[in-house]
Amino acid sequence: MAATPRMSNAAAIAALNAMLALLDSGSYIEIREGAPPTNVEDAATGTLLGTLALAADPFQNAVDINPGARATANVITDDSSADTSGTAGWFRAYNSSNVGVIQGTCGTASADMIMNTTTITVSLPISITSWNVTMPET
Repeated sequence: MAATPRMSNAAAIAALNAMLALLDSGSYIEIREGAPPTNVEDAATGTLLGTLALAADPFQNAVDINPGARATANVITDDSSADTSGTAGWFRAYNSSNVGVIQGTCGTASADMIMNTTTITVSLPISITSWNVTMPET
């Protein structure tokens, strides 16, 4: 039996807001080399390049992008001193209980999270330029 559930735009907005509410005060992002694991629950892979703190209220409320919803991250605090040198390939955001919530690719364009550079140098800052999360409507 085939199943093709559909969700309304209102449901997409509510779902995105609920998911991102899991990122609470004390949440953070790890930037790593390589490709992300298949699932957020899988062990992190690739060398840890740095860790960035999320704001106490990490995201703005989701908005209608018809179809779907999009939420934009508030200011993300730079990691003032990268742990090691490497090329950023992916990120994972954790809540204050160290539970992974969302992960994706890093890049300077056409990635899930946009950085000023993916070339990370030990002891230099790591900066995220923008981070938008979308939820499809269907």
